[in-house]
Amino acid sequence: MFHGTALGPIEPSKSPDRRAEIRRHIKMVMEQLEEVLAELKDVAKELREAKWKTVLWSDESKFEVLFGKLGRHVIRTKEDKDNPSGYQRSVQKPASLMVWGCLSACGMGSLHIWKGTINAERYIQVLEQNMLPSRRRLFQGRPCIFQHDNARPHTASITTSWLRRRIRVLKWPVCSPDLSPIENIWRIIKRKMRQRRPKTVEQLEACIRQE
Repeated sequence: MFHGTALGPIEPSKSPDRRAEIRRHIKMVMEQLEEVLAELKDVAKELREAKWKTVLWSDESKFEVLFGKLGRHVIRTKEDKDNPSGYQRSVQKPASLMVWGCLSACGMGSLHIWKGTINAERYIQVLEQNMLPSRRRLFQGRPCIFQHDNARPHTASITTSWLRRRIRVLKWPVCSPDLSPIENIWRIIKRKMRQRRPKTVEQLEACIRQE
């Protein structure tokens, strides 16, 4: 029946056996997991030696200006549904601020607020103007250890060199930002910002400082 055509009876192709590929992937994931667990053990050991009360925790977080009321419903006829006068303002990239903060078992440290991104040089300025005074106020000359995550400005050579001359730094695993207790502070403040709904970055900064 296939005479004169390019067709002919053949066995259907089978999908390639992916078991070897899956095994390689599982092995790679397990190796990465072992590395993370080893790092966590190192952190736990260092924290036991340093004691939690001697740690000055720090972090940065992004805060955005919120426009409109999320989840709000209005009553309109079907004919008015697409009337431009009733459109809600939509912002693709809302105005925002970056906030650096620190805390310890002794209390809250300073806040530093800025617009835009940060590099190593600017991060060192933040530490010099905020972390060092916070350390003096909170620990009053007692030994302490500084914690920050592995963001690029934090691990830059000029940053690590600057820190090495001033304060002991807690070794921190690569993928574990939520281990720091300051993350809970950010969540609380952001929840309050959603309730207060500042309309400008100036209002946003004022609200953050009030909290």
